[in-house]
Amino acid sequence: MSIRRRTRARRPVTALALLVLLTLGGCGLVSGSEMTDNVLPGPHAGYPGRPLTGAQLTVTSKEFTEQIVLGQIMGLVFKAAGAHVIDKTSIQGSIGAREAVKSGTADAAYEYTGTGWITYLGHTKPVIDPQEQWRVVRDEDRKNGIVWLPPSKLNNTYALALNPANQKKLGVHTLSDVAALSHKNPGAVTLCVENEFATRNDGLPGMARAYGMQIPSSNIRKMTGGVVYTETKKGTCALGEVFTTDGRIKAMNLKVLADDKHFFPNYNAAPEINAASLKKYPAMAEVLAPVTRALNNTVAQDLNRKVDVEGQDPHEVAKNWLLQEGFIKTG
Repeated sequence: MSIRRRTRARRPVTALALLVLLTLGGCGLVSGSEMTDNVLPGPHAGYPGRPLTGAQLTVTSKEFTEQIVLGQIMGLVFKAAGAHVIDKTSIQGSIGAREAVKSGTADAAYEYTGTGWITYLGHTKPVIDPQEQWRVVRDEDRKNGIVWLPPSKLNNTYALALNPANQKKLGVHTLSDVAALSHKNPGAVTLCVENEFATRNDGLPGMARAYGMQIPSSNIRKMTGGVVYTETKKGTCALGEVFTTDGRIKAMNLKVLADDKHFFPNYNAAPEINAASLKKYPAMAEVLAPVTRALNNTVAQDLNRKVDVEGQDPHEVAKNWLLQEGFIKTG
């Protein structure tokens, strides 16, 4: 079962904040479930004792697969460190989860640096260097009572991919190669994309401008996200729009093309913490640090695949990974 990916809204959300707060009940933020797992810090936890003993913490996330898994990871890490944890993950849309952390309805979530910079803080031009992208988000978001802890290498951004047969046939490895092919042989460049990607400035139109691609509208097929992957695998389209951490990339043996001009924003996952909560429970940063450092695209693809392709439960996927990596152990 595939859980829908995030909507990449590109407007500041301040005008919507009141509406969101009024409708949080409809997003599942009035009630949540307690994490009852009997877990303790593992051998690679990186901290002594149980520094969050007595803490009352609520974790949240958006509603798509990767976010749910990351929310479960965060909650289990807090639980192992001694906290009483309420699970309010799987909130519909970016705005609901963001406002939950900002208002203190939730204490923490994993968020994406590009989303913070463009969606929440209202900028239009992404920062190319991933670490600098995180730094400017961290610095500017302080005024909103939010602390961004150091980011992971997990970068869930857009990309184009194709099956091995088409890569061999077309000889493309970068988006610049696609641009060159679009001039040499326009009919060879056919795309399967989601409706939103086809119209967004940070999607197909912007990418085509940045690389100088010439793709006839008749070569572009619009469809739902899950269908993009299957049609790209079959070769119905030469190229398909993907998310770089999607587990179906590896499962379907798709080949991701390099964004050699760095057009797409960095969406590195990082802990987004309510500032008052972190001041009260500063050990949150300590217990999350080694886990965040361990997250990367390979890990995310594997965890997402287990949910989206194999149908496993996100909580169990998160727990098994933490146990395997030694960040937690059973009590």
